[in-house]
Amino acid sequence: MFEFMQRGGPVMWVIFLCSVVALAVVIERFMQLRKARIDTGKFMNEVSNLLKRNRIIEAIDMCNQTPGPISQVMKAGILKHDRSRPEIREAIEDAAVGEIPILEKNLSILATIAHIAPLLGLLGTVTGMVRAFQVIEQKATALQPVNPKDLAGGIWEALLTTVFGLCIAIPTYVAYNFFVNKVNGFILDMEKSATDLVNLLSSRREE
Repeated sequence: MFEFMQRGGPVMWVIFLCSVVALAVVIERFMQLRKARIDTGKFMNEVSNLLKRNRIIEAIDMCNQTPGPISQVMKAGILKHDRSRPEIREAIEDAAVGEIPILEKNLSILATIAHIAPLLGLLGTVTGMVRAFQVIEQKATALQPVNPKDLAGGIWEALLTTVFGLCIAIPTYVAYNFFVNKVNGFILDMEKSATDLVNLLSSRREE
């Protein structure tokens, strides 16, 4: 591996650094989104039962003890249980605005790496070809014959950086789309749960 890195030239090390950052982000996002995942249906049923029995404090405590953005959004709405429907919805929307960036944290880094890794590979290809042509020019100036071994270094650099750049970009892009879908799932759950909560709290005021 170290030999490949050396033969790939300076650009290869930049691509390698991108791979390390991408792997760190993937691990961090996987762990955070896994911790944020809850059984939304079960959670909402328990909260609804508490609210129907007017046990507001216990419902808030349940939200505090439940990890993830959905519980925090629900808590914001429950704290406004005695307010009007628009006020409850506004509180929920304000809480969601704060939670969504947490879910999307570092995803832009993955997207950036997925886009620049092939470009870095292309840059390495260009620099490798430049090296190869420099060798040809030097040999021609010295009136020496050019053999394949003289060009091997530049060609190695050109091919390795392209391959390595694509090998980093493809899984990074797959991981990015995976996490985006997960975040969208959280957002849909939040919207559905928020609607259910607003309807529940509004119906309590009308009783």
